[in-house]
Amino acid sequence: MWEVNEGMGWWMVFGGIFWVLFIGALVYLFATAFDRGTGSPQARAETPFDIAKRRLAAGEISHEEYEKIRETLSR
Repeated sequence: MWEVNEGMGWWMVFGGIFWVLFIGALVYLFATAFDRGTGSPQARAETPFDIAKRRLAAGEISHEEYEKIRETLSR
């Protein structure tokens, strides 16, 4: 009449694992959905080479100055 083991023990374990994985997947999806902007070129830090290229393109430095900077940074 009061038999406790009716086969529900394993389902309870798998059910717990399922919910942990499900909530973990939701957290992962929300974290990646709201973190998409950090991979954009504007959000990442510029390297010294990027700054030198930008300054050359803007006409702030000459090609010779750019080559000098590039040579210095590559050492």
